[in-house]
Amino acid sequence: MPPEVDPEAPHRRQAPLSFARLRSLWKRWFLWLLLAVLVSALLVTVVWLAGRHEVEQVQAALDRDTADAVSDLRSGFQRNAQSLRATQAPGMERAQWADTAAALLREHREWLRLEWRDAALRPVEAVNTPYRMRILDEASRGPEQSDVTLACAAAHKLGAPAYSPSHYVPITGGGGVEVMELCVPIDAGGYLVASYSLRDALIELVGPTLTRGQEVAFTEADGTRLVALGTSRRTGTRVFTSQQLIDLPGAALMLRVDGWRAAPDLFPNMLTALVTAISIALVSVLVLLARDTRRRLRAERDLADALAFRKAMEDSVITGLRARDLQGRITYVNPAFCEMVGFSPEELMADNGDAPYWPTELAHEYQQRQARRLAGGMPPREGFESVFMRKDGARFPVLIFEAPLINAHRVQTGWMSAFIDVSEQRRIEELSRASQERLQASARLATVGEMASLLSHELTQPLAAIASYASGSLNLLGPNATGDQGEVAMAVRRIAEQADRAGQVIRSVHDFVRRRDRTREAVAPQALIDAVLPLVRLQARKLGVIIEVVLEDRLPAAMCDRTLVEQVLLNLARNAMQAMDSPDNVGSRVLRLRVARAVAVGGTGQEDGRRWLEFSVADLGCGISEEVAERLFTPFFTTRADGMGLGLSLCRTVVEQHGGALMFEPNRPRGTVFRFTLPAAA
Repeated sequence: MPPEVDPEAPHRRQAPLSFARLRSLWKRWFLWLLLAVLVSALLVTVVWLAGRHEVEQVQAALDRDTADAVSDLRSGFQRNAQSLRATQAPGMERAQWADTAAALLREHREWLRLEWRDAALRPVEAVNTPYRMRILDEASRGPEQSDVTLACAAAHKLGAPAYSPSHYVPITGGGGVEVMELCVPIDAGGYLVASYSLRDALIELVGPTLTRGQEVAFTEADGTRLVALGTSRRTGTRVFTSQQLIDLPGAALMLRVDGWRAAPDLFPNMLTALVTAISIALVSVLVLLARDTRRRLRAERDLADALAFRKAMEDSVITGLRARDLQGRITYVNPAFCEMVGFSPEELMADNGDAPYWPTELAHEYQQRQARRLAGGMPPREGFESVFMRKDGARFPVLIFEAPLINAHRVQTGWMSAFIDVSEQRRIEELSRASQERLQASARLATVGEMASLLSHELTQPLAAIASYASGSLNLLGPNATGDQGEVAMAVRRIAEQADRAGQVIRSVHDFVRRRDRTREAVAPQALIDAVLPLVRLQARKLGVIIEVVLEDRLPAAMCDRTLVEQVLLNLARNAMQAMDSPDNVGSRVLRLRVARAVAVGGTGQEDGRRWLEFSVADLGCGISEEVAERLFTPFFTTRADGMGLGLSLCRTVVEQHGGALMFEPNRPRGTVFRFTLPAAA
């Protein structure tokens, strides 16, 4: 009898195998699923990285285009300012300037108007662009225009072209134009003003390739859009934006560039993408690695070239550059700064506390300023002046501009400073000031000459009348008057003599001012002294001055204009007595007049064989200080409240016209001695 067969036995025997297979299948599917997830994640990561890389490339290209456009704009603005300055040639008339400006407007469509204004900002001449209808109203273009006033004030302070903030000019019929003013100072005084249309500036100064497929706009610092140019955004595209500052003197504009790019397409079939991605993954990785290597090498080469270019540029500029870290240590100096202060880079970057180019007397002030700067205090944007010390100890003025150093992470790492040696500029300004003072003195001398001519003309007739009345009085008194009448006759005779002398003085001054040749005669030195002694003694008695006259024996006669030389002696004697009329002069008051022989020619000090006489006037006053001595013979310079400052200048001119020289030196034990030389008669 066959054994019984359990019909469930096969099923019971296969059940554990099916469960094991199922578990193995689930494990395999789990591994495949995990692999698929990993591959999918790898693909998504690769696609995401590729998309991110593409976005970065687009953004980097947009940043480069923006930087190039900013560079083009700055270069264009600088060239335009130079072209505008070139229109103002010395001596140019208004008509010539108008023709030159019109020709310049035909070349530059970005300009709406060119103006020539005087120092008070009043328009002298103006020319409008031929490519537009007249936008700017003539009535509003006056000295009260705030935009032009701001630009020209900044240009005057900087001594260079400056710009105004943009302003909106409405157009008749609707709409308007954003306008920016450029002000250029000119050497002859006044300003040249150019009105920019910001939209036309974008068209003319920015390359057309930038506006093709992109939108370029001028914006303010807060992001307000002023003008825009280019294509508008298309649907389904992504926006890429780059903006950079166009730093113009007096104004700050931002250049904003918006680029559009379509979003990257996904693969239509994810499974096909997975298979394709697995197939080309290794090749893609190798290609990407090779491309990245080449890009890295190219970036390193570009970086090396950029560093070399920057180094060459920093070494070639004449402006001194210096960088400091947040602790105040010097981390970089360029050759121009080293040459300016005379120290080597090693000496400047040595960590020894104070900078070696700080003057000792100003070191405390500089330390306080550096402490404020390191504490976060912002320096003035227009710069400030200071004094540096060279290695040899010489001081020189500098103009300093400072700005914070910001790294790529927008973190301040220190301060960058630029230095300009303005010592030559100060010297030129001083020469200009001295020239201006000389011109003013010449103008005053011309006025004094006219006044002298007028006074000589007006006083001649009254003096002639005085002389006539004196002569008539003498005739009435008769030649044999005695007693009181004799004394009256003597007084009237003195009046007649002094009136005649006054007439001679006036005629001499008139001839001297008019540069007429005077007849010179041989006059004994004693006669010259005697002529002025009566007038000198009058003032000497009032001031308590003792007069001493010393003449050498057998002196020759002087060949001179007697009246003018007497005035020189009288003027020097009066100055000497006034110098002794001081509360500080408590000693004796002695005026010493001396005449002696001299050999040297007055102005050169060289002997020429001729005979000369030396007249000297010595006092015991307070003397002459070094500051006063430097300007003693300068016209209109005086130390007295009631003086005009012309006496010594005219005395020196009179003496030099005679071929002599007027000089002075300290007297011993105190006081001053004035000496002048005159030629002796043959």
